[in-house]
Amino acid sequence: MCYKTFVLLGTALTSATLLGFSPVSASSHREAPGITKMPKVDNTDTYAFRSYEPGRADFVTLIANFQPLQSPGGGPNYFTMDPDALYEIHIDNNGDAVEDLTYQFKFSNTLVNDRGITLNIGGRDLPIALRAIGPVSSATDPDLGERETYTLTQITGDRRTGARAPVANASGGGTTFAKPLDNVGNKTLADYPAYAKQFIFPITIPACSVPGKVFAGQRAEYFAVNLGPIFDLVNFVPIQGAGETLPQYQTASPFPGGITQSQDNQELIGKKNVTTLAIEVPIACLRGTGNGTIGVWSTASLPQARLLRPNPTFASTALQGGAFVQVSRLGMPLVNEVVIGLPQKDLFNAAEPTQDSALAEYVTNPTFPAILNALFRGPVNQTLGTNFADLAPSNFPREDLVATFLTGITSLNRMTTVPPSEMLRLNTGIAPTPQATQHTLGVAGDDLAGFPNGRRPGDDVVDIVLRVAMGRLCHPVPIAGTPTNLGLCSPAQAPTGLVAFTDGAPSRVTNILNEFPYLTPPLRGAPRPQTQP
Repeated sequence: MCYKTFVLLGTALTSATLLGFSPVSASSHREAPGITKMPKVDNTDTYAFRSYEPGRADFVTLIANFQPLQSPGGGPNYFTMDPDALYEIHIDNNGDAVEDLTYQFKFSNTLVNDRGITLNIGGRDLPIALRAIGPVSSATDPDLGERETYTLTQITGDRRTGARAPVANASGGGTTFAKPLDNVGNKTLADYPAYAKQFIFPITIPACSVPGKVFAGQRAEYFAVNLGPIFDLVNFVPIQGAGETLPQYQTASPFPGGITQSQDNQELIGKKNVTTLAIEVPIACLRGTGNGTIGVWSTASLPQARLLRPNPTFASTALQGGAFVQVSRLGMPLVNEVVIGLPQKDLFNAAEPTQDSALAEYVTNPTFPAILNALFRGPVNQTLGTNFADLAPSNFPREDLVATFLTGITSLNRMTTVPPSEMLRLNTGIAPTPQATQHTLGVAGDDLAGFPNGRRPGDDVVDIVLRVAMGRLCHPVPIAGTPTNLGLCSPAQAPTGLVAFTDGAPSRVTNILNEFPYLTPPLRGAPRPQTQP
C-alpha cells in the first residue's frame, strides 16, 4: 500500500472500531475459565533470554511469573504461594518436545511457634491478625510472624519419574531458601530494594561447575498491554498514530487518529505486581545434545484430589492427594488468549507440548486475523473505494505462525528435531544485546536476541504478536540491517503485513533492572501515590 492508502485505512479503522472485537488479553492473566478459580497457580508470563547483565553473558535467565493482577495494597494476607502446588520451569534441549531438565519450586508457609506473633491481652496470649507487628528487615526478623520458604529441585528427564537432585545455597549451604515479604509499605519495609536483595541467592546446581542464581518473590508487573479499552470493543484505533516521541515505535506511515504510546494506556505497568520465580543457569548446563537452541515453558500443578476440611487450620484447609495434575501452562505469550478457542482453553493449560498437534489447527488456520477482516474489510473498502478481498493473510496453512509458535524459525531458533509444539525457543548461540541498544520489537526491530528468539521482559510482545498475526513475516524482516525474506509466505499474501499495529502501551527496557532478576521491586502498599516519598 502507498502512504495515502495507509492514511485512509487508519481513517476507516476509526469508524470500524464501533463494530468491536476483542483480540488480546494479557499474556496469560486469567486466560482460561478454569484458572480464574485458582489465582495462586495462574502462570502469567514466561521469559528466557541470554543474561544481559554486564559480565553474565554466559548465563541464561529463566523467569516464570504467577498470581496476576496483584494490587499493591492487597493485605492483610498478601500473595503467598500455594504450598500444595508444584511450580516448574521446563527445558527441552534436544528438540523432542519433552522436558530434559525441570527446575521445580515447592513452597512452605509457617507461623512462628505455630501461632505467629502473639500479644498478652488481659491475661490471654492471643495471635494477632497481621503477618508482622513491626518493621521487617530480614527473613528471620522477630517482628515477622509468618515466614515463607521454598526448595528448588533439578529433575533430569521426566518431571515426575526423572532423577531428582536438590539445588543448594552456594554461600550458606542448605537447600531451603527464604522468600521476602511482599511490599506492604515503607513503614513495615523501609528500604524494600535493599531488603529484597537479601533473597537473591547464589546456587550450586547439580552437575554444573559454575554457580547460578535464584530469586522468588514479588516484583512490579512489566507486561505492556492496554487491556481495558481492548475489552471495551477496542475503543481505540490499533495502529501507530502520528507525533510519536518514542523512537522505537515511530513509523514512516503513521495514521492520523491512530493511537500513540502513552503510560496512560498501561493496564499493568505502574499499577500491579506479580510473583516472580527466577533462576540464572550457565548456558553450558542447559544446552544438552541439541544444536544450542533450547525450548522453555513453565507450569503449575496441583494434587488431583481435594477434600475440604470442615475444621480447617492454618496448616491445612483441605486434604490433598493423588497424582499431580497440570493446571496452568505458559511458553509463548498470548497463545491461550488469541489463538486457542474458548472450549479448549483449559485443555491447553493441562496439555504437554507433545500433545499440541491436537490443537495445531488454531495456529495453521487462526481465527483472529479473520475477525479483523470481518470487522474492518467493509469500512476499508468503502472508505478507499477499493475492493480488497481480504485484509487477513491468505497463506493457509499459516507456516509463518507455525514457525513462530510451534517449530522455531530456520536460521534463528529452530531445533534440529522439530515436532510442532508450543514453547519459547532460545538460540543460546546468539549473543545478548546490551540493555541500552535493545529493541522493544525484538527480531522485527533487527534485534536477534529478542522475541521470538526467547523473550526478554522488555520485549513488547503484544505489538509483535499483533503484527506477526497479520502477516509481518510474509514481508522482508531486517536482519543485521538487511531486509531478509524468511521464505514462509509472500508479501502478496499479507496485504496489511507492514501496518504498524499497536495497542499504545509502550515497553521501555531502560525501566527494567540491568541485573538479575531484571524485574523491578514491587509497588508498595503505602504510602500513596507511588511517587510520594
